[in-house]
Formats: sequence, structure tokens, C-alpha cells
Amino acid sequence: MASKINEKGQAVPEKTERITKEAFGLISKTEIRWLGNAGAMINAHGTVIMIDPVLSGFDMPLLIDVPIQEKEVEHLDAILITHCDNDHYSRKTVKELSEVTEAYHTTYYVASLLKEELNIEGIGHDIGDSFQIGNIQVTLTQAWHNWQNESPKHHTREFMMEDSCGFWLDTPDGSIWAIGDSRLLEKQLHMRTPDAILFDFSDSKWHIGLEGAKKVAVAYPHTPLILWHWGSVDAPEWKEFNGNPEELKKCIVHPERVVVLNPGEAYQLERL
Repeated sequence: MASKINEKGQAVPEKTERITKEAFGLISKTEIRWLGNAGAMINAHGTVIMIDPVLSGFDMPLLIDVPIQEKEVEHLDAILITHCDNDHYSRKTVKELSEVTEAYHTTYYVASLLKEELNIEGIGHDIGDSFQIGNIQVTLTQAWHNWQNESPKHHTREFMMEDSCGFWLDTPDGSIWAIGDSRLLEKQLHMRTPDAILFDFSDSKWHIGLEGAKKVAVAYPHTPLILWHWGSVDAPEWKEFNGNPEELKKCIVHPERVVVLNPGEAYQLERL
């Protein structure tokens, strides 16, 4: 598990590992796979979900091969969507997976987009709501990512904080926290200790940012940090996509817990 630097100076994963049909089966553990950028697939003892899958339909060139195509996805108990940005909410992926997906869970705003844009009945939730997907309990956590209000081009409505979220997953093997795209919030430093964090460390003002990443790492000093939102988009000028795992390791406590996955590679969750 390592990264490398490409000719444009971007940190990228070493390779893509294909996700095969066996990854969707009944297993005796919880596996986390990075789908690229800010997507994840989780199989918890046979309950299979994806968070923010963007397998196609993104409008910027990629640095990676995605580890699985929509037509190869066997079955999903649910898709969870943190917010409406198209590097998290791919209309094409969501639509093409609708025949093999049991449910879509997200914020009320994104659920309204699913209905209006794709005629998909998504289930909207308030921040703090909890629900069950098979043997995974999911709770929405607060995020702060209403950046559109600062952009005249994108300020099509008044975007609210509750339009975006993170997801806390309690599985049979421990807890996983997908913080989501978010400026750092004080309450994010005072959660119960997760057993793994899907960790955005890009140095962007509408994300946790590098200084924020340091604070989260201090707040949960032994939690494995599974890196996402890096190494996937061919946009060296965009801070949002260009975190460097080696730079992160230099500035956090217990850097050996930084988990640098290849797209598609499995990580086994274990309780701390």
C-alpha cells in the first residue's frame, strides 16, 4: 500500500485492483474497498453498500481506472450519498445501478434530486437520524459544505448545511466514519472513537483541510485513516483532489496508521 508521484506532480495510487463478483458474497468479516476519489464499497458479513460511487459519468479526466463497472455490480443493499457534487453524486452511476440497488439513503435535498432528475425514490434523512441496512446501523453526521452560496454560478438556491452529511456505520466488526466533504466542525473532534475513518485530507477551504486533518488525527490518535478524495482526478491545480499521503504522514500523530489503498483493494476492519 503506497502512492507514487506522476509527471504532473500529483500523488497517485500504484495501480487499480479489480473488484470481482466474490467481493459481493457472504463473508465472515467487514471489508472496505476504495472505489477512487471519495467512493467506498463496504461488505459487512454479506451486507453490501456503496458510499458516493462514481463509476462513470464524471466530467473531468481521471488518473485511475475505476475498479468496477456498473454492469459488474452484483447487488447492493443500499447506496449512501453524502451530497450533490458530481464527484460524489454521479447521475449516470446512480441510474445504472438502480436495478441492483435496494435503497438510496441521503439528505432530504439530495433525495429530492434523485426523484426530480432520475425518478428514483431516495430516502431522505435529517442529520442525526439512524437506520438499519442489513447488519449495518447507519447514522447521518453533520457536515459543512454549502460552498455554492459563495459562487454566483452555482448559487441556484440557498444551500443549507443539512444538504450535506457524513455517515457513521456500526458494523459487526466495528465502526466506520465517512466524514464526507466538510469544513472542520468542533463536534467532529468529539465523536466516540471510530475504528476506521474514510479520511479526506485535501487542503481546500471547503474540506477538512490539512490543518483540520491534523486535528482529527489528534482527536482519534489510534484510529486507522483510510485515505480518500485523492489521487484520482487529473487536475493538478485543484487542491480538492491533490492530497499527498506522504505529506500527511509527516504531520500527524502515529503516521503508521495511514492506510493508502489502491482502488479496489480490500481493507479488513478490526476493532481498536
